[in-house]
Amino acid sequence: MRVLAIDTALDACSAAVLDSDRQAIMASETLTMQRGHAEALMPLIARVMDGAAVEFKELDRIAVTTGPGSFTGLRVGISAARGLALAADKPIIGLTTLAAFAAPHIAEDDTMPVVAAIDARHDHVYLQIFGARGRTLVAPRVASLREAVRAALLNPSRIVGSAANLIASAWPKTEPPPTAVDQRGAPDISWIARLAAAADEGHGSPKPLYLRAPDAQPQDAARLPRR
Repeated sequence: MRVLAIDTALDACSAAVLDSDRQAIMASETLTMQRGHAEALMPLIARVMDGAAVEFKELDRIAVTTGPGSFTGLRVGISAARGLALAADKPIIGLTTLAAFAAPHIAEDDTMPVVAAIDARHDHVYLQIFGARGRTLVAPRVASLREAVRAALLNPSRIVGSAANLIASAWPKTEPPPTAVDQRGAPDISWIARLAAAADEGHGSPKPLYLRAPDAQPQDAARLPRR
């Protein structure tokens, strides 16, 4: 199976082509960025497809991260994946950033819990906790930093994601420290491709997993009256 994976949800613009039959990443590129995903993504995908020497018609599926993450970044990646899937007539798979963060740790040792956490700002995180064999112990949610630490303490674990250091820094001195802390601004695109190859085919187009409303809200005073 050949999979094109796309990620623009957080602090990177990434794409990769996986050949799961050969268990090999044929081409991959990641640009670290907080803004500018819309301008960078399509040229990046073109370079990756050229590097893999694969035509879109030769793909078996297209995968994209659905969040949580940047509201703008999510729309960029999902819109691009939908358009490419429609044009190439290929199935599309949506994967969460939290699952993508946790995947390499679960693959390394699926007996220990993994806390996947993304910085949601204002002392809050997007959180999911995985138990043995990748089973979800705490479903994706927004939590205060204090709540996230409390949940992680109940599952002595490895912590991964853009909020890993935040949680580790708030860890009580009286408690044994986490087994590992893996601070990352974005998930590894190769693991997004591997998860997509193993996933059941999706039903319909992926939708953004926002988990909360955007910080920016229109101001009522600035709205023009309707006529």
